[in-house]
Amino acid sequence: MKREEIVRQSMPLRKIMLVFGTRPEAIKMCPLVKELKARKMFQTVVCVTGQHREMLEQVLEAFHVVPDYNLSVMKKQQDLFDITVGILGKMKEVLQKESPDVVLVHGDTSTAFAAALACFYLQIPVGHVEAGLRTYDMHSPYPEEFNRQAVSIVTQYHFAPTMQARDNLLKEGKEPSKIWVTGNTVIDSLRTTVRKDYVHPELEWAKGSKLIFITAHRRENLGQPMYHMFRAIRRVLEEHPQVKALYPIHMNPAVREAAKKELEDCDRMHIIEPINVIECHNLMARAYLILTDSGGIQEEAPSLGKPVLVMRNTTERPEGIQAGTLKLAGTEEHTIYQNFKELLENKQAYDAMAKANNPYGDGHASKRIADILEQSAQKEFDGRSLS
Repeated sequence: MKREEIVRQSMPLRKIMLVFGTRPEAIKMCPLVKELKARKMFQTVVCVTGQHREMLEQVLEAFHVVPDYNLSVMKKQQDLFDITVGILGKMKEVLQKESPDVVLVHGDTSTAFAAALACFYLQIPVGHVEAGLRTYDMHSPYPEEFNRQAVSIVTQYHFAPTMQARDNLLKEGKEPSKIWVTGNTVIDSLRTTVRKDYVHPELEWAKGSKLIFITAHRRENLGQPMYHMFRAIRRVLEEHPQVKALYPIHMNPAVREAAKKELEDCDRMHIIEPINVIECHNLMARAYLILTDSGGIQEEAPSLGKPVLVMRNTTERPEGIQAGTLKLAGTEEHTIYQNFKELLENKQAYDAMAKANNPYGDGHASKRIADILEQSAQKEFDGRSLS
């Protein structure tokens, strides 16, 4: 037996806790859960906050991940105070009971912020998956820009998805030795969810048409911006009979009210209830074009070769803009209408976006993160052995 293997076997188990609570977080953290559970040197604990409920459970089922803890903080008409206070209070008990060596949080949610703050209070190291994304506008996206900057302040392991995210952290004075470029774990998810033989009733309905996949739900787009978005989409659909659109609608009542007013009787638009991650990824893979205000879809769609119109005024994913896979369309009706129309009518413009390179990784981000945590544990163990 090699010396390295003997030393590894003599090392105590490293307890890693992953904390997440929303559907997008779960899509990106479940591949990492699976990777860490496959490593003998880790004891992996999964804590979900339940910031989302039904949508979170769908993802956990799809990846066969069973949480060790569910804080179940979601309640009707919850606001940011409810979510943050609920998570912060309940995390204390879980963290004190488990006493993890490292807690991994993801991205920019209130779950990530509250869990990282709880770790800071208890002096538990934090690893931030998808670190370094920035718009530097605290109100766009809101409250996500604050959340991710706040998490970075208390993070010991910055797992940046791209070089640009790393550069953001360096400009903010973060220690270079604590930053690693890993790629984005969402690409890991896509490697397991997209299937060649996938069938779905909505694909039968859209057969022979150009299928447009739509998501719209962001907090800062509620109100007039969302009405503008929906009006622009409707105008384009009415002018292009060869196009059909599919919109899995968010649970937020404000989103549903806007959709009902602007899109309800549009016969080439199917508004459906929220779908699970396997449905979402496979429907996107078969779409012609995607319109979204989501963050994660800006990373997923390019790896599927799908042009994305981002219905926002800013994006924390400028790599996609620079690569040509994404285009900012804003939230004004006329601008969205013009950009949407151009990609349907100008094949050259469409092909330029569809064939652009995906800047978000190769599907091995979870392995890189697990390797880094192993190497860190090894260094720490070696340091103690020498002292």
